Amino acid sequence: MNTFVKLAAVSALVLPAISYAQYGNDRPLTRAEVRQQLIDIENAGYNPAIADDLNYPADIQAAQRRLAQSQAAAQNGGPNTSGYGAPARGATQSGQ
Repeated sequence: MNTFVKLAAVSALVLPAISYAQYGNDRPLTRAEVRQQLIDIENAGYNPAIADDLNYPADIQAAQRRLAQSQAAAQNGGPNTSGYGAPARGATQSGQ
């Protein structure tokens, strides 16, 4: 019985602290953050204006993958390999 009381007391102290710590990570997004997410997914090739999109899940998932790849490349300092955006800087030559 003594062990049960100790366990109940510890859980009564620990559980509220854990739930409070999780609350900070689940904050609601601001309007500006939601707008930026929409702009980012549109820049990755998704068009939300298509009213009768038969490929809806596949289209947005492909755009999300492209966005995640470009964000990962940007974090790693690598070039943008997503196929979107400005071309890489450098000299090009054509002809002989």
